[in-house]
Amino acid sequence: MSNAILIRGARVLDPAAVTDRVVDILVSDGRIGAIGPSLPTEGVQVIDARGLVAAPGFIDLHTHLREPGHEDKETIATGTAAAARGGFTTLCCMPNTDPAIDNATVVRFILDQAKEAGPIRVLPIGAITRGRKGKALADMEELAQAGAVAFSDDGNPVADGHLLQMALTYARDLGLPVIDHCEDRGISHAAGTHDGWVSARLGLPGYPSAAEESMIARDIALAELTGGHFHAAHVSTAGGAELVRQAKARGAHVTAEVTPHHLTLSEEWVVGGGEGKGAYGALTVRAYDTRTKVSPPLRTVADSEALAKALREGVIDAVATDHAPHTFSDKAVPFEEATVGISVLETAFGSLMRLVHAGALNLPTLVHRLTAGAAAVLGPRFAELAALEPGTPADLVLLDPEAEWTVDTGTFASKGVNTPLDGVSLKGRVVLTIAAGQVAYDGMNAKTAKTGRS
Repeated sequence: MSNAILIRGARVLDPAAVTDRVVDILVSDGRIGAIGPSLPTEGVQVIDARGLVAAPGFIDLHTHLREPGHEDKETIATGTAAAARGGFTTLCCMPNTDPAIDNATVVRFILDQAKEAGPIRVLPIGAITRGRKGKALADMEELAQAGAVAFSDDGNPVADGHLLQMALTYARDLGLPVIDHCEDRGISHAAGTHDGWVSARLGLPGYPSAAEESMIARDIALAELTGGHFHAAHVSTAGGAELVRQAKARGAHVTAEVTPHHLTLSEEWVVGGGEGKGAYGALTVRAYDTRTKVSPPLRTVADSEALAKALREGVIDAVATDHAPHTFSDKAVPFEEATVGISVLETAFGSLMRLVHAGALNLPTLVHRLTAGAAAVLGPRFAELAALEPGTPADLVLLDPEAEWTVDTGTFASKGVNTPLDGVSLKGRVVLTIAAGQVAYDGMNAKTAKTGRS
């Protein structure tokens, strides 16, 4: 029992068992050994968690780890270190690597690298098409057998409807979801700003909501045609959420995710120059900044509020970070030339707690959407990752919902420091992450942990 850990007196939120109680948790041999009041302390490491919240480790359905091919932006080691700081014990990594995750060799490489990096679980998402080029399907069965848990061409939408129809059909037989970046580029022109008053004021091309919504509608229709599982990545519009709501009401096998930034930030952040607006209060931001450029773009406050409502009601199943680390040079260019993406893993929980403190979402629901909701998208075999019950994997996080802190990208474990939240004060913080029974991040005794960047 010398390696056992006893977490004492935490408020335990277990979305799998729908429990909310103050108890002790014993971690032993990589599993949850016991849960209950006043567990014995002899021979174990005791962590005083009174006043803290214990939850299953978060599951991220949408992460970019960049390795292989773009290690200047992120590596599996730095990405998983960032995940631990953010409370994420499972990462689903997107296939926009070089080479793409379109064959078993790349899947195995990622799994091997993840084992070397530490205890954070990495689940590869295979490409839908070869090289993510949208021309011919990848060998989906080979990818699944190697360990891929879903299929996506990530930032490349599958424009060919017949190709996506075939992908949904094959994925259905494999029991895996197809994740599509829903964007009609004939409408969006890959613009980085929502089509509204901000884009007009700045003279930037606008990305209309219709570019997303038209593709969501098409993909839902194909899911209904094939019986396949369509998962909508990073829904950003009220209309997109409504389409998902209607599809679920009809019984379609459709799920969806939303990001922390689309929930809490809005198009006004692109203007900058003072107070950036969000659906849940103003935040002090720097002047006009390419770090606000993301795809799909930051939308309106009304969109953010509709997305929060859909998340609260379970129309949107999960929160996914879309963690997209980039180099300084990727962003240190004119706005139209800047790469899209925000580094999110280490700020996700603090950002999302804005919804809780504003009363738009309660904490148990937020925990569910970060854990059980995400696990359900992946399928029943992953359900135990979102549970805190004896015998389940010891993946758990301790949270301080009231802790106030200031985002400092200089302390990030991720190589990506491209976040407009740098210098912003947040309320709610991850203080301890245990993955596979090992302490992956310990921030309980220090306000700022050492950087893990290499």
